[in-house]
Amino acid sequence: MSIRQPSILPRILLSPPHVSGREQAYLEDALHSGWIAPIGPQVDAFEREMADYTGSKGALALSSGTAAIHLALRLAGVSQGDYVICSTLTFVASANPILYLGATPVFVDSEPETWNMCPLAFQRACQDLNDRGLLPKAAVVVNLYGQSADMEPIVEIANRYGITLIEDAAESLGAFYHGKASGTWGRFGIYSFNGNKIITTSGGGMLVSDDTEALEQARFWSTQARDTAPHYQHSEMGYNYRLSNLLAAIGRGQLELLEERVERRRYICQVYLERLGSVPGLHFMPEAPNCRSTRWLSALTIDDEIAGFSSNQLLKCLEFNNIEARPVWKPLHLQPLFENAFYYPYMEGHSISDQLFTKGVCLPSGSSLSDDDLVRIMSAIESCLQNR
Repeated sequence: MSIRQPSILPRILLSPPHVSGREQAYLEDALHSGWIAPIGPQVDAFEREMADYTGSKGALALSSGTAAIHLALRLAGVSQGDYVICSTLTFVASANPILYLGATPVFVDSEPETWNMCPLAFQRACQDLNDRGLLPKAAVVVNLYGQSADMEPIVEIANRYGITLIEDAAESLGAFYHGKASGTWGRFGIYSFNGNKIITTSGGGMLVSDDTEALEQARFWSTQARDTAPHYQHSEMGYNYRLSNLLAAIGRGQLELLEERVERRRYICQVYLERLGSVPGLHFMPEAPNCRSTRWLSALTIDDEIAGFSSNQLLKCLEFNNIEARPVWKPLHLQPLFENAFYYPYMEGHSISDQLFTKGVCLPSGSSLSDDDLVRIMSAIESCLQNR
């Protein structure tokens, strides 16, 4: 009997889209209604349902989470020459909108407890920048891999310095912090519906806030800032940022299954924890007390001196078996794009995000992973362990 090469087995993806609900029904309704446009009843309903789910007073459906951050920063009054604090351990989309507005990003390190922005480093950054006469106008706090940052002290510090807080919850829809939805602790919260997120519209985003007047201003900007007039008249610069009625229809079907998606991803993470949690040198991203992480991605670090193998070796082993995994985000303060930016580490000479980047791995976590897929992933990881 021939042995099947692992590389020709179907590829297991990190976090593929998962469609199984009423998406098609809503989509057909949108098509039959004739609303093939960036406005329509599916958009209106999706915004209401997202506001209800998150407990926000309002929501604005947009073309991406990046667009939502961009509009939130503009609502915060950020403009040319301003400074904006941002989590360093994140995707570049958290910081690019700061550059769109001609402002300067300042990066703050993670803490070991949540892997998200360290409140102590945030406090140190605010005080130092204030002393320099560079007090930031806003802060973008990222909730990584499905888990909220420690928001209570961060909110208190931001309020004390008069800094507008924007919560980048692109990766944490469905998570809760002290019983309140992730993304609703700042003045503005943003979510992403990119194809790899816990729910998707193929591409899209949402801006939520209790400040409904501000959301209406953002809605105006998102539709090319067209004035109320019988002709096309524009007094301000705007953007083409609205989500289409068709994509909103998909989002509504996805949102109905969000809790199922969270439970499945948490189950997958639990399987990893039970099988690998006791292996010396392996440390999974902790779940903070009084929080519910969605475990959007199951992430861990590998201490190669203790474990006997490195994160790079595990990534290569999984790739050999045609399984997609990924390093933890490269911190933004290490990116060439931001090489001259201010950076405030966890402690002087001790950067947590640098360690997470060099030792971290994100394992396949999609809610559509089958139990057979999990068996195959575990077999690949255990073969790596046996070959130490």
